[in-house]
Amino acid sequence: MPANPIEWTSKTFSKSYIADYKAYNFVDGEGVRCSLYVSGCPFACKGCYNKVAQNFSYGTPYSVELEERILKDLEAEYCQGLTLLGGEPFLNTDVTLSLCRKVRKQFGDEKDIWSWSGYTWEELLQGTQDKLELLQYIDVLVDGRFEKQLKNLNLAFRGSSNQRIIDVKRSFASNTVVLWKNGKYH
Repeated sequence: MPANPIEWTSKTFSKSYIADYKAYNFVDGEGVRCSLYVSGCPFACKGCYNKVAQNFSYGTPYSVELEERILKDLEAEYCQGLTLLGGEPFLNTDVTLSLCRKVRKQFGDEKDIWSWSGYTWEELLQGTQDKLELLQYIDVLVDGRFEKQLKNLNLAFRGSSNQRIIDVKRSFASNTVVLWKNGKYH
């Protein structure tokens, strides 16, 4: 395995497994969301809240039926959007890209897409084409590895203070990291 996470690829790691799917929850981003937890994450952060999902073979295979269910669940008027987490969504692009393409085709920007990633924004910009394509579909990215020594339970939507909540579209437009809600979250 390459030591540099930028060199890691979905093709090498992903087995297209899903750790969990939760429709209509309130904890994985702003508003009511449908959350897909992919399996597999080689970052293996100490103190990871979802350690079982670090295994790329954990859970069940992703299926067309699950994808159709997610798209149907997203149709609910009160559902704000989709969240991708895991595991590492950017090392499971065989699953996450397929789903995001269909979400954008069906809903356009009516539903937002959030993702958590152990990758930083800067690493993703240097990454493989599939990582860059997935990033283009994301509205809000919580980036960076969880660092146990920086853990803070009072932070909004992140576990450690090094992690950022990034407004992806504004960041691409300005060619610099722009924090979601201009950083006005706690």
